[in-house]
Amino acid sequence: MLKTIWPFNKQQPKLPDFWLEYEAECNKPLPTDINKSRFVVLDTETTGFDFKLDKILSIGAVEVVKNQINISNAFEIFIKQNRFNKQTVQIHGIIKNERFETYNEDEAIQHFLKYIKGAIIVAHHAQFDITMINKMLNSHKLPKLKNRVLDTVHLYKATLPKSHLAFQNNDVSLDKIAENYRLDVCDRHTAAGDALITALVFLKTTTQLVSKKGLSLTQLLKL
Repeated sequence: MLKTIWPFNKQQPKLPDFWLEYEAECNKPLPTDINKSRFVVLDTETTGFDFKLDKILSIGAVEVVKNQINISNAFEIFIKQNRFNKQTVQIHGIIKNERFETYNEDEAIQHFLKYIKGAIIVAHHAQFDITMINKMLNSHKLPKLKNRVLDTVHLYKATLPKSHLAFQNNDVSLDKIAENYRLDVCDRHTAAGDALITALVFLKTTTQLVSKKGLSLTQLLKL
């Protein structure tokens, strides 16, 4: 006699404790006051820009609390690689035999999730970074990131008049915005350096949007 197997009886794989701890942090309610919120501004350097083929080389991040960048609690991790793209090495400068400590992906994931916890993630062109991180999580049979996300591209656009030339030219690169804000970009194209510049852009834009335009954190998250 054949036994009927119902798909909804299939047991879901047990998630590791480090993921459950991270998820519990993300399930906590967010503060409504932006000054009481914790933001993690991050950037990834990758082997390329193909979501299917390329992988994360490094993740850099800084913490922003009470409108200040907490450099003392910065985060940077380099991930062991099996393949390298010579073209992108020219951009980010991470080479195969460079001497710094590297971690396996599973180790990097645990360190990263422990760092971000339930913070609001901030990134420039955030979809790329979040997609690459989610791809890495998926390769280890983990769910997608649970954090709320702010994109500094959207924040910057919200500070501009609708008729502003920047809208017409559609140049919202990190370099261009940093130039407009007269920010030092000497450490571009490293994950840690780009995260710091993005954090400065985040503070510049949110100061304008909250102080001058009266936007709340809830409204910022909807941009």
